[in-house]
Amino acid sequence: MAEGLLDEACAALERARKAGADDAVAAVGEGVETEFRFRDGKLEKVQESGSRSLALQLYVDGRYGSHATSDLRDTELQRFVEDAVALTRALERDPYRAIPDPALYAGRAEIDLELVDPTLAGLSRERALDWLGAMDAATHAHARVVSATSSVSWRRGASARASTNGFRGESAATSVSYGSGVTLDEGNGKRPEAYRFVGGRRLADLPPPAGVAAEALARALARLGSAKAPSARTTLVVDPEAGPGILRFLFGALTAAAVQQRRSFLAQRGDQAVASPLLTLTDDPFVPRGLGSRLWDGEGIAARRLPIVDAGMLRAFYVDTYYGRKLAWTPTTGGPSNLVFGAGARDQAGLLADAHDGFYVTSWLGGNADATSGDFSIGIRGHRIERGRVGAPVSEMNVTGSYLQLLANLVAVGNDPHPYSSVRTPTLVFREVEFSGL
Repeated sequence: MAEGLLDEACAALERARKAGADDAVAAVGEGVETEFRFRDGKLEKVQESGSRSLALQLYVDGRYGSHATSDLRDTELQRFVEDAVALTRALERDPYRAIPDPALYAGRAEIDLELVDPTLAGLSRERALDWLGAMDAATHAHARVVSATSSVSWRRGASARASTNGFRGESAATSVSYGSGVTLDEGNGKRPEAYRFVGGRRLADLPPPAGVAAEALARALARLGSAKAPSARTTLVVDPEAGPGILRFLFGALTAAAVQQRRSFLAQRGDQAVASPLLTLTDDPFVPRGLGSRLWDGEGIAARRLPIVDAGMLRAFYVDTYYGRKLAWTPTTGGPSNLVFGAGARDQAGLLADAHDGFYVTSWLGGNADATSGDFSIGIRGHRIERGRVGAPVSEMNVTGSYLQLLANLVAVGNDPHPYSSVRTPTLVFREVEFSGL
């Protein structure tokens, strides 16, 4: 933990009060990020960047303003705070804007989430280059490879938050990630590509870099011969890495902001069935070493486990204090931490065997969704499922439908949650899904 960040946050509150703010929240953060990138055997990028900044939320005469600066020199900081208060005072009044009720800070957990890897502070350039060399060799282990890029990055950061109504908190976290992208020459102008990246809070939790790169090459080779398949209404099997992509629009519909602005297809479905009974989804901020783990959210609300969907029943929305006041809803938390799925009993191979025929989706290629109706159309990349096994690669196809129908057609959940994401999706199997192709 960097020294003095909380003192700086408290000092900024004092400046804001003296400048005329009724209430204020100050957050001071700093971080250092390092990145190395190889392309086709050559070091292409080395970058280390550091930052230190102050963010202020001000409540002045019934008005609210949010301001930030990275210039923390005393004279400039004083001018920044005075100008921020003056600018806020010039805004329109908003009766729903108020500093969070300090009762929401109560009950904060006192646990170690293991978010800091002390070994990253000593991670050397030489070790990073060794990894990149091994990854580069692994990605070029086939004659069809025309280009491959590998990268390694890690970050160390710390922050402190304080408010005029009593909140005080400090946090620190690290992260590290690496991976490769590979492009092949298939002939006839076709250049299939694939990638694999992994990331986490601690280096010891990640697989060896060379193996990650080898998997990127294997995925690219599996794309050779990719073609559009005939349109069909059939089974959809979603790989754990692709799970967050199909669900991202669902998460947007779960916010109080979307409900209040009438752009959520889930708005009137609280405590109703919105999915198959096989779907249980919990927002869990206490996952050790989780990429979304925290003891408080962006407003200082004490973190708590939040059941979102329980056996298909919608149990909670993400409710911040502002939209909570507009809807007269009790705040829960402003946004997701770690999303944990209730796991099934089968592995992916078993689920594919049960599916017998259909499509196995490994990634998404753009698309759109209507958050008001829940309708969607998303491009896919993946493979046919042929006699219970991963078969020929497919491309230039879309999956279409409505989220409510899709979630109702969930027929199996795997036991293999993706560990390198804050959305820990397992393999998901849906029946009777529309695929548009030939």
